[in-house]
Amino acid sequence: MDIPSAWDYWVGEALARLESLKLLRSLRPICLRKQNTHLHVENGKQYVPIPEIVGEGDEEFEVFDQMRPWDRSSVEVEIGEPTFNRWMNDTPSPGDEIIRSPLINKDPKSHQQLKKLILFSGNDYLGLSSHPTIGRVAAKAALEHGMGPRGSALICGYTNYHSQLESCLADLKKKEDCLLCPTGFAANMALMTAIGSIGSLLTGNSIPSEVEKIAIFSDALNHASIIDGIRLAERQQSVKVFIYRHCDMSHLNMLLSQCRMHRKVVVTDSLFSMDGDYAPMVELAKLRKKHGFLLVIDDAHGSFVCGKNGGGVAEELNCEKEVDLCIGTLSKAAGCHGGFIACSKRWKLLIQSRGRSFIFSTTTPVPVVAAAHAAVKVAKMETWRRRAIWNRVEDFRALTGIPVTSPIISLIVGSEEKALQASRHLLKSGFHVTAIRPPTVPPNSCRLRVALSAAHTREDLEKLTAKLSQCINFQDISVHCSSGYARL
Repeated sequence: MDIPSAWDYWVGEALARLESLKLLRSLRPICLRKQNTHLHVENGKQYVPIPEIVGEGDEEFEVFDQMRPWDRSSVEVEIGEPTFNRWMNDTPSPGDEIIRSPLINKDPKSHQQLKKLILFSGNDYLGLSSHPTIGRVAAKAALEHGMGPRGSALICGYTNYHSQLESCLADLKKKEDCLLCPTGFAANMALMTAIGSIGSLLTGNSIPSEVEKIAIFSDALNHASIIDGIRLAERQQSVKVFIYRHCDMSHLNMLLSQCRMHRKVVVTDSLFSMDGDYAPMVELAKLRKKHGFLLVIDDAHGSFVCGKNGGGVAEELNCEKEVDLCIGTLSKAAGCHGGFIACSKRWKLLIQSRGRSFIFSTTTPVPVVAAAHAAVKVAKMETWRRRAIWNRVEDFRALTGIPVTSPIISLIVGSEEKALQASRHLLKSGFHVTAIRPPTVPPNSCRLRVALSAAHTREDLEKLTAKLSQCINFQDISVHCSSGYARL
């Protein structure tokens, strides 16, 4: 059997086992009613309804062809003096500093100054978090439905809004279906535990033999959510885990060749969050054909940014058909919140029945889902945003001579103190760039992580790189590091 057919068979057998045990779980969308907003009288007082805000019809769905003033609020922030001082002194903070801004505090004795910063540390790659259309759609949903049903998706939390967003994401990722999860972290946890359940289900819930187990091959620099999901799957005693060196296809090929298990899964980030480099998707596709494994990618940082339509790294490299399951997030380039798994209908049924982080989590609130749906539409329609962020990547490369290839720029400076000094220098200069230190990265590979956005301008990049050049030597900078991350 070919790869999809083999896994369809195994998933089908696992679903049949769940059905025989009466453990298949179903999604039953609730259609939400609009609140009555007509003028009414109560206790002699008239209550005037709040006017209708933008609807979801195309004629009311407003998009723009270039950057507008509100886009800048996604990269322009302010911090108070206590926060600034703690950051400069590297003092641990529980976040309890009180910002006494004259704009929000009426105390005449309050004279605290706010320091303006350009944000270069976020993941709002397209600048959509401040888009007015997305905000209006969220407000409209909140006014009509409140926050929506408060329950897990399998109880009463799955609505027509959730279903519509899933359909939209499935189309984007060229997959048959999609499952929304509370976060991207929860999505990876749910998928890994669902994969782990197949081995035990096919052996009647007994511990599988070595050859009956599922072999999971994971990139050494995969995100913590993948690692934690695999660890939870290991607790089921039905998987065996192999860690291959970061993006090292020769090492992966060797491990696959030596593995005698029939059910193999390779899981990798598509665009790595800390190094800013890409998984070798073309080589992975060739290995998939050779070894017959299930290919799972976490496209959290590539979704909406890469590809002509924002379909992600696989679309950019024309490998969408070779990706069996794609995890994504709505909290980065979409500027909203939530996670998803684009997959087949069979996989969706298995994950919603066995994915613990999905089953036992309250579903995403309706206004957030409505906003995310709008964000997906805006991201596809406002193509200038993708052009803008890739222009900023080119600007950074031209201004520094550093061969960066993505909006995630990892400037490895070495020691912790050097990274902190550089971060403090940038803070004083008006730039929010954090120093990444152990245990997130190994000792002596501390770095500045610069994240670009479509809301940044060429002038922003010129000013940032000018200040960067005062504290680090661009010729000494290593962009990518393959020594691995400290496991948390």
